[in-house]
Amino acid sequence: MAIFHNIKGSLISLTSAEQGAKHFGTAFTDKETNMAERNGVHINVRDLTHRYNPKSPLTFDKVNVEAEPGESIVIIGRSGCGKSTLLHIIAGLLGGYTGTNQINNKDVRAASSKWIMMFQAPHLFPWMTVEQNVGTGLRFAGWPKEKIRERVSETIKLVHMEEFAHKNTQDLSGGQQQRVALARSLVMEPEMLLLDEPFSALDAFTRASLQKDVRAISKHLGFNIVMVTHDIDEAVIMADRALIMAGSPGKMMHDLRVDLPDPRDRNDPEVQKMRAHVMQVFQEAAGSPKGSET
Repeated sequence: MAIFHNIKGSLISLTSAEQGAKHFGTAFTDKETNMAERNGVHINVRDLTHRYNPKSPLTFDKVNVEAEPGESIVIIGRSGCGKSTLLHIIAGLLGGYTGTNQINNKDVRAASSKWIMMFQAPHLFPWMTVEQNVGTGLRFAGWPKEKIRERVSETIKLVHMEEFAHKNTQDLSGGQQQRVALARSLVMEPEMLLLDEPFSALDAFTRASLQKDVRAISKHLGFNIVMVTHDIDEAVIMADRALIMAGSPGKMMHDLRVDLPDPRDRNDPEVQKMRAHVMQVFQEAAGSPKGSET
């Protein structure tokens, strides 16, 4: 599972997006910037309809999603609206749909080594060190040892885990393990990172830290984020655009631009104002009474 999630969904070169680098916790070095040579992808989903088998009800109906290279989109919806199914289809991990699902104007037929999926569980090898886990994909790709050592070191620094590089991952906290999983994803130079609520099991402080870091890294390296969540705060911190999905079968109800400067602080009045707006639109779309939380 761990190998599939991070190799079958991961391998390319990206271009550094300098915007966002100055907002990250530590400065990016020139060497880290040179890890990337290309931008992300253009996502084009048109009139996508899905059901798991001919007798099952529709999961979602005529869904449309578009994203430009390097853009971060977050799909907000309650359980059962089909948001995770949509994420798996975009990643090429699931079929059974009609409509258009294209990356860079090419139909998605299967999972690509250019895209990575991250889940709630980090799926690390507990008997391996942080360095060994991060370098797993490079070893399977046949990289020379010296190149692996150099790339792994750069990537571990990117996620602030250098002091734990020689520790076994089974000795790390949940948040630290997710940082290792993130590093294992980034080391393969993805052009698209697909996030299926990977921070939901973490404590609030760790979750907030990872949300900011992942967004900052994506802006620095230029790859796309496609994320699903039911957490409005997470969407406002992570998204360039928040897509609201509701109903059964699910439908894409709203596409909201989250036009906020980085870095984003949830205590900032502008962030709180945006959160209130997204919450109101979500509640109206989902048929929730005003004032209730997701």
